[in-house]
Amino acid sequence: METIDRALFVPDGTPAYVDSPMAIGYNATISAPHMHATCLQLLEENLKSGMHVLDVGSGTGYLTACFALMVGPQGRAVGVEHIQELADSSIKNIKKSAAAPLLKEGSLSIHVGDGRQGWPEFAPYDAIHVGAAASEIPQPLLDQLKPGGRMVIPVGKMIQELKVIDKNEDGSISVRSETPVRYVPLTSRGAQLRGC
Repeated sequence: METIDRALFVPDGTPAYVDSPMAIGYNATISAPHMHATCLQLLEENLKSGMHVLDVGSGTGYLTACFALMVGPQGRAVGVEHIQELADSSIKNIKKSAAAPLLKEGSLSIHVGDGRQGWPEFAPYDAIHVGAAASEIPQPLLDQLKPGGRMVIPVGKMIQELKVIDKNEDGSISVRSETPVRYVPLTSRGAQLRGC
């Protein structure tokens, strides 16, 4: 987080370092720095050099860029965002950041798509981060999580919890609640644009 300057990833004129979520347009937000730090810490053991990470709802690209630095050029950091304008903006943001060489070399990529379906092309993933609250854990994300991998995902509607999901080597799943949270919903592009 010290290497990737958050100021490059928030709207102009926004106080970049305030510990609060911020609107980024299209009924989306960039999470508060403490939530980014929490997720990075929870996923740290699954973000080693050469590992694969999926960032669902990559928004401004900030956390995807952090992930890319952690997994390095031998790894793969994949961001999936269903709002084309946010995906385009995130690429511009990343090009101004310390993660720019990883984007240029191809170990960091941003894609437009329904993140609830994951991104099978680069699966399985050692780490999956979901930046919006799911009503339930999407099966495609569980399927794309590597045995030994970890997913961090907010789950719930009115009452939400940050869940830590570990896929054991035998393929079984362990789930624990980390902390209560408040995220925008993980939804379809149309529902998000309508504010539903």
